[in-house]
Amino acid sequence: MDAKDILGLSKNSIAEKKPKPHKESQRKPDGISREVYALTGGLAPLMPAIDVNQLKRKTQSENEKVAWQWLPFTNSARKDNLQLYHWVRVVNNVPPTGDYSFAKYNKSVDLIKYTDDEYEKYLRDPMWTKEETDQLFELCERFDLRFIIISDRFPTPRSVEELKDRYYKVSRAILGARAPTHAEVASHPLVKDPYNITQDTERKRALSMILSQTKQQERRDSEVIAKAKRITEARKAIKLAQEPEVVVMSAGRDGEDRGFEANDSLTQGPKSQIPSTSVANPESEIAATLASLCTLRVYLRTYGLDQMVQAASSSAGLRTIKRVEQTLQDLGVNLKPKVPTKAVCAEHLELRKEILTLLHLQKQLQHKEAEGSSYHEGSYSETPDTPPKRSQRGMDHDRPFTPDSLNIGGDRTGRRDQKRKGTTPSSPAQSKRPRKLKTDG
Repeated sequence: MDAKDILGLSKNSIAEKKPKPHKESQRKPDGISREVYALTGGLAPLMPAIDVNQLKRKTQSENEKVAWQWLPFTNSARKDNLQLYHWVRVVNNVPPTGDYSFAKYNKSVDLIKYTDDEYEKYLRDPMWTKEETDQLFELCERFDLRFIIISDRFPTPRSVEELKDRYYKVSRAILGARAPTHAEVASHPLVKDPYNITQDTERKRALSMILSQTKQQERRDSEVIAKAKRITEARKAIKLAQEPEVVVMSAGRDGEDRGFEANDSLTQGPKSQIPSTSVANPESEIAATLASLCTLRVYLRTYGLDQMVQAASSSAGLRTIKRVEQTLQDLGVNLKPKVPTKAVCAEHLELRKEILTLLHLQKQLQHKEAEGSSYHEGSYSETPDTPPKRSQRGMDHDRPFTPDSLNIGGDRTGRRDQKRKGTTPSSPAQSKRPRKLKTDG
């Protein structure tokens, strides 16, 4: 027997295979990568796509004929009228007109030129001759004030600083001589920022010294600079810690708080011990925070404000800080100033200090009211529901307790009379009833 006999099938029967549905092959559209098409599955994009070929296609009229021709051209930037050739796009056999397209990039420096009369009146210098000055201005115009090249091409040995100084002095003198008043040329760069040959020479000398240093000298200089930086920071920290006006909280208000705490400690008696809820003096923490901020050199004022707020409220608890923030919200004040200027930050910290002082005074007032109410209640006669005092509880501590349910009804009145007289009867030796044994009957 085989599986066909068990299933009741004929041995010659062959299972018919179901034909698989033919999947229509979709061609990937142009302009879409294979990976994107595999992810989207050929779905329409969310945004309408633009055919790339349409972007590159340029509109061309049917009657327009475009050709490229080898034509001559001249450049207006050249003074020798040199004629060269290049390929030009010609439309309908009409060559383009106008100047050479790259002539607009020919930029030159506008120099101030002088005449012979002006030189004799304003520009004479015993260190310079007129021929040297003329050669200097000619090279400056030729090389666009590149004084390194001018110094290399100058016929007489002159330094770069001397060439600069002579050029700017002559230009400034010509501007002042041609202007009717000095106010008209006061804003000119040559007059407003004159060239200083001494400063430029010293700058280059210092730069050459730095570039010629050895590794050991650089290491020694870096150590000296780091040590000087540490000394400066330490002096700033000491100065900030010693200056009382640096602390945002005023010293007068702190003195009032300390005086208030001292008066409270004097008025408190031995029986009324109020827990210490005074705000600690945050001057040391604020000074340390200011010193740490000075070491940063550059920081946001909002970051500095957050650090100062944390230092000012470091001695307060979490509930007190939340009450301070709630009070600020009730007053319509932002927890962080929108425009954190120096004055606004100082006033914000002062307001937080005053709110902390107010909350401290409220706590002290609550303690004083509770002390006064307990004193007045103790002066009146004790009510029946009032529990016995500590002295009476001490007297009744040695007396054995006997439940009323075990006493006989006649003994209650006698015991009450004995309590009024102040005598306590001794309990009988056999006051408890013997237990009855349960018998199975």
